[in-house]
Amino acid sequence: MIDRNGTGPWIPRLVEADEGSGKAGVLAGLRILDAGTMLAGPFAATLAADYGADVVKVEKPGSGDAIREWSPIKDGRSLWWKVTARNKRLITLDLGKPKGRELFLELVREADAVVENFRPGTFARWGLSYEELTEVNPRVVLVHVSGYGQSGPYARRPGYGTVAEGMSGIPSFTGFPDGPPTLSAFPLADCLAATFALVGLLSAVYERDIAGSGRGQEVDVSLYEPLFRVAESQVIGYDQLGIVKKRRGNRIEEDSPRNAYATNDGRWVAISASSDRTFARLAKAIGRTDLVADPRFSDNPARIRNDAVLDEIVAAWMSERSSAEIIDVLERFDVVAGLIYDVADVFEDPQYRARENIVGVLDPDFGQVKMPGVVPRFSRTPGSVRFSGGALGRDNEQIFAALGLGLEKLERLRTEQVV
Repeated sequence: MIDRNGTGPWIPRLVEADEGSGKAGVLAGLRILDAGTMLAGPFAATLAADYGADVVKVEKPGSGDAIREWSPIKDGRSLWWKVTARNKRLITLDLGKPKGRELFLELVREADAVVENFRPGTFARWGLSYEELTEVNPRVVLVHVSGYGQSGPYARRPGYGTVAEGMSGIPSFTGFPDGPPTLSAFPLADCLAATFALVGLLSAVYERDIAGSGRGQEVDVSLYEPLFRVAESQVIGYDQLGIVKKRRGNRIEEDSPRNAYATNDGRWVAISASSDRTFARLAKAIGRTDLVADPRFSDNPARIRNDAVLDEIVAAWMSERSSAEIIDVLERFDVVAGLIYDVADVFEDPQYRARENIVGVLDPDFGQVKMPGVVPRFSRTPGSVRFSGGALGRDNEQIFAALGLGLEKLERLRTEQVV
């Protein structure tokens, strides 16, 4: 079972309780080594750290994680790093060197899980294969995140989220018919893979501790497969009906009306009204109750067949009104609709504020900084943002001292660029 007493070299640097609540996070006591780089692996560990897990982030001496160089940059420091490295203890260790490997294995002895996202074969080349990890800790879970997974003809290819998105098939039906396939403007593939990686990690811990095998296992996550998985109807639709989904802008083949509509003050309003009841409310809101009885719009399949005509009707009504007036009317008629936000809107929105979706945390470089809050919410054991990402090797002395390394030996390892 997970040891929640914090014994051994992983004694928590900071209290795990949510500030002011006296409640530990739901994953308090879970010990994770974040040996990844960039996005997918580290983001999985960040989510776990948000929920109270004790996460030690391993970076290469000298250079550190490449995210430290990612924009936005303020005063020479990455603001992205402040978020993705939050709630983690930070050490430097060259896993490719024998002494670095030895120290890493000492940390593995008491870890519940290791997360890595190097190209398949890299960990094994460093003498850190799953079999070698289990020699020091048979209970450890090793989570791999890679472009194409640990097996298959593409396994050794380099993989990034952009390419994974393309391979998933999703961009082929994302965008407008007269435009190119549309890729996400943020690392969607990495973040979704990280979420699946954490699900896999926790499932493996459950099987080990609750189902009772007492043994760890490997969890293999690619960047493209989670995206492929969430496009649920594509495979069965093609298999059974030969459907190849095409780009339709903001419309979809399963729902009408569904689009983003321009207002007369330069804003956009999103609407989804696929069920007969929601469509009837929309028709009433825009003063067109006649649409409900029109055979072209009598049910969702009919509305999908005639979605271009229906879109024109809804768009015309929107274009004559301000966004504030539109939202006021649609809310009064209980229509499923909302403004399309940018981040400035998010900062002002009362729902975001009430749900604490943006939280402030003290940062040694910039004072209080704001970043996304913890999702999901737990009633008894809430997660929290306890501190932001910090300096390279910030926690070296504490972590390595717990392994029995004195300052003199630690300095020698620094000279040798092991730490």
